[in-house]
Amino acid sequence: MLTTILELIVYVMVGLILMTLGHYIIDLVLPADFPKEIKEGNKAIGWVSAGIYIGLGFIIRAAVMSLVSAKEEMKLLTGVLDTVIYSACGIAFFIIGFFLVDFVNRRFNFNEELAKKNEAAGIMIFGIFVGIALVISGVIL
Repeated sequence: MLTTILELIVYVMVGLILMTLGHYIIDLVLPADFPKEIKEGNKAIGWVSAGIYIGLGFIIRAAVMSLVSAKEEMKLLTGVLDTVIYSACGIAFFIIGFFLVDFVNRRFNFNEELAKKNEAAGIMIFGIFVGIALVISGVIL
């Protein structure tokens, strides 16, 4: 049980760091200033942020579950490294997905809609991020 508690602490800390880092990186890439927009009550950015955290949470969960169901014993360090790699892939695919869907949808621009606090645009981006995370987590498992 002590080993499980240690793994729990490590994975929660790694998860929090990866989710925070992912949020920070996506905030750098997307033109919106997330902290400023959230402080101003921009629910669209709130939805985008939630999509990042939930999406990365799904990916991290799948990475951890794949280690539990693996036939061979895996060391904690290997599991953490796999989790970091899968999370980095998730962050990259979130960014690619954002710009790809924005490019394909020529009727509106996500950046402009987020700046206008268009909650529907934020929900759509939330869906993109969670959808990508579900695909990634399905591949991991």
